[in-house]
Amino acid sequence: KVLIDVPRSDLAGELAQSETKIQVLQDTLQQVLDRREEERQSRQLLELYLEALKNEDNILSKAAEPEAAPRKEMDVVDTGTSSTDTSATTALSHQVLAALKEKPAPELCLDSQDLELVLKEDAAALASALGWDKQKAGALQEACEQELSKRLQQVQTLHSLRSTSKGKKALP
Repeated sequence: KVLIDVPRSDLAGELAQSETKIQVLQDTLQQVLDRREEERQSRQLLELYLEALKNEDNILSKAAEPEAAPRKEMDVVDTGTSSTDTSATTALSHQVLAALKEKPAPELCLDSQDLELVLKEDAAALASALGWDKQKAGALQEACEQELSKRLQQVQTLHSLRSTSKGKKALP
């Protein structure tokens, strides 16, 4: 990288070579750097793909098991139908509510299932459960929706890669 950034005339004088040879050298070095970056990105994508395959296998194996009891940490707060009580019903666990309150970017800390629960929650009930105003709760739900959308897009990309790679395996 340093050799690429050095002015051609300075490098040519230092190496006692012509500027055209130095230009070729710098172009070659830039191509090597570009190729390394492409390889790094390819490795990252492959690792993400392999991780998604592993997660998919885990999900499929869990789905094959008999359905277990509902999640123990799920608490449903039901305040009844009293018109004087402004509290609302929320199906979010204490852990999810704690993460929503305490974390600076809670949408990044929650799993996709919890993100879906936050999105399904009424904004007023969420605001009440968190002790926030409705606007802040709405902004949180929007951030959760964007994160969930991003995750789903990554999964779709990985499925596309998987189907593409399966298609290539089928070829002779």
